[in-house]
Amino acid sequence: MLRRTGTYLTACALSLALSLPSQAQSPGRYEAPGLTRSPAVAAGGDYGLPSLTRHGSQAVSGEEYRLGRAWLRQFRARAPEWQDAIAQDYVESLVARLLPHSDLGDARTAVTLVESRLLNAFAVPGGVIGVNAGLFAFAEREAELASVVAHELGHLSQRHYARGQARAEQTQIPAMAAMLAGMLIAAGGGGDAGIAAAMGSQAAFIQDQLSYSRRFEQEADRVGLQAMADAGYEPGAMVEMFRAMQRMMSLQGGNPPEFLLTHPVTESRISDTQARADQVSVTAPRDGDLHYQLVRARALLTIHDRDPQQATTRLAQDQAPEAARRYLAALIDGRAGRTDQALDALDALARSQPDLAMLPASAAQVAFEAGRVDDAIARSRRQLRLMPDYSPASRLLGEALLQRDPDEAYRVLRELADARPEDPQAFTLLAEAAGRSGHEAWGHLARAEQLQLTGRIDRAIRQLEVAKDVAEREGDNAAASQIEQRREDFIGYRETLEKF
Repeated sequence: MLRRTGTYLTACALSLALSLPSQAQSPGRYEAPGLTRSPAVAAGGDYGLPSLTRHGSQAVSGEEYRLGRAWLRQFRARAPEWQDAIAQDYVESLVARLLPHSDLGDARTAVTLVESRLLNAFAVPGGVIGVNAGLFAFAEREAELASVVAHELGHLSQRHYARGQARAEQTQIPAMAAMLAGMLIAAGGGGDAGIAAAMGSQAAFIQDQLSYSRRFEQEADRVGLQAMADAGYEPGAMVEMFRAMQRMMSLQGGNPPEFLLTHPVTESRISDTQARADQVSVTAPRDGDLHYQLVRARALLTIHDRDPQQATTRLAQDQAPEAARRYLAALIDGRAGRTDQALDALDALARSQPDLAMLPASAAQVAFEAGRVDDAIARSRRQLRLMPDYSPASRLLGEALLQRDPDEAYRVLRELADARPEDPQAFTLLAEAAGRSGHEAWGHLARAEQLQLTGRIDRAIRQLEVAKDVAEREGDNAAASQIEQRREDFIGYRETLEKF
């Protein structure tokens, strides 16, 4: 049974399912610093979080998008992020698999992982999807996790927040800002005060709309069930997940897990979902559960970091595949300094499952953490020759190269930052690589990007001033031009962040 371990994700007890703007109304794609871009963007295109005070034709959904992305930056500044590139890649892949079937078109999503053992997932404007490590512990199969993510995508696709607030159109954005601010208060340790602030801001608008909430849950279930089936997942897993949540609530004496505070499960809802699931067929069943079980092993090890044996016991109790248990044992061996034993086990697993990119990447990570830098570099390069788009391998290669070849590390990490412009850790590594390789101005710029992505916008702007001075001193006109453009963008970001 999952245990409550603090006040942190009382913030996410709200699990707000807010709206996502249409592509036509969305602001332009955020660009990484100093990298090649199209002429239109280079000439001064939009950079993802323009100011709410700008006048123009942006619809409310565009404002929701900007608020949501601003909220994500503030959330990162206060919440315990689960920094696991392999798990991050898995969840992003899961979202990408469900997205085409969720009536969201080509919406841009951002996934954030939370280091918390509490059962929760959430969605906020702008396509921000949050998943707790605790959800992996609770969901014993991939289809069960997929059911929760598909449900959240269903809320976004049906624009439930905007529809629920239709009668309060004039105050919709202030209300949303207040609710998101309440979530941030709780994330920062405000606990019940955060919930009170967020719930209080909603009360005037949704007290008389409880029937809408029930209907919205049914709609999200319906969209989620169909998305699951179309993506190859058995829709009955959603019913199994609901029943498991009911059992958990009963074991906790009626105190529901965070997810159920805003997604209540009733017998009528379960019956309705079961009836719908019985009518939905899976034309191309997916056989990817081992991948999920390996990532679940990583989540359990994160949750039980101080006592890894609990993670081992949990996998055994849940009758996880033997390969997942061997994988977990190898990770534990690596942490305990039994590096050769860990690498032998991971290499054997990789040979038996050659399509699972996370296995050779895990071996490279174990080698790197054991101080075997050259081995980690060799392993990462070998994997990238076969799987050039696997970002966890690129990240590890760049980090390892910092100790051997900073110039090459800078090249690798620039490419990574360009591919992952919303990834604060990519910019953290890029800033270090730039500094070690003599690209001082670009290093300050990368550091500024990392700061703004984690909600520290004033420090980011000051960092840009340093970057500008260095670029002018070095006569680097390209860097100076980019820095000036980003400064204008950052000022716009700050105006949005001030809503919280």
